Amino acid sequence: MKVKELIEQLGHMDAEADVHFSYNYRDYWRTQVAPTVCSVEEGIVEHSDYHSMDKIVEDEDCYDEDTGHYKEGVRRVVVLG
Repeated sequence: MKVKELIEQLGHMDAEADVHFSYNYRDYWRTQVAPTVCSVEEGIVEHSDYHSMDKIVEDEDCYDEDTGHYKEGVRRVVVLG
């Protein structure tokens, strides 16, 4: 999802509603939990083969030492926390 798509979707929602995000807790019952979103910020991610999804990378770990540019596969994204 792109930020513009999120903005469009949120435009149809109650502006006073609380914001949560959901994920599978991976327990026996496959419970869907929904913690509150407390922050919206930019973050840097790269794909993790171990997790089979993107993971947050620290700012100092995202640059190519030779070029000073982002390493291949590293992306700046919006992170809801």
